Amino acid sequence: MFHLIDHPLIADELGRIREPSCPSPEFRSRLRRIASLMVPSVTADLETKVVPCTTPLEITSAQRLARPIVLVPVLRAGLVFLDGFLDMIPQAAVAHIGLARNEKTLLPEPYYMKHPPVLGDQEIIILDPMLATGGSAVEAVRSMMEAGARHVRFACLVAAPEGIATLESAYPDLPIFAAALDRCLNDRGYILPGLGDAGDRMFGTSA
Repeated sequence: MFHLIDHPLIADELGRIREPSCPSPEFRSRLRRIASLMVPSVTADLETKVVPCTTPLEITSAQRLARPIVLVPVLRAGLVFLDGFLDMIPQAAVAHIGLARNEKTLLPEPYYMKHPPVLGDQEIIILDPMLATGGSAVEAVRSMMEAGARHVRFACLVAAPEGIATLESAYPDLPIFAAALDRCLNDRGYILPGLGDAGDRMFGTSA
């Protein structure tokens, strides 16, 4: 269920933000544009329904989304990714999920989650720029499904094969979308060639 979004405009923007010389304001604006460019591919197979439509000249029919959309950025790096999706889907509701690594188990644990009260009839799009080991992605999907979500997909900027394998192993039917498939992880769990810590580069908090 992995989908690589191959688009020359996305490739151009991604190549520019990979460079360490790209400052945080430029990184954020380019990432936002990439996210907007990804939206048509991420949402291309959403279900629609036919509804009546009255134009200035006659009565016809139109298509509407069958289910409302909920965007779920994984804090904190998912926040800038969210902006690009909201530019294209301004009517979407926004849920938030915060994940932190348990230093004893080394597993991600949710520390914050806020979402609409009903999720079963919504299209859930989880947003996290980096799919590295896949642990956080699995926990984010698990948390949303435990809260009642039934229609879930995952969108990221850069994915590593290891992260895809982990997420597909846990949720074989989950649609996964990425703007780039990189080579591998290093011994610290960073994606190679990657672009470093996306959150630090977005918010200017790197050392």
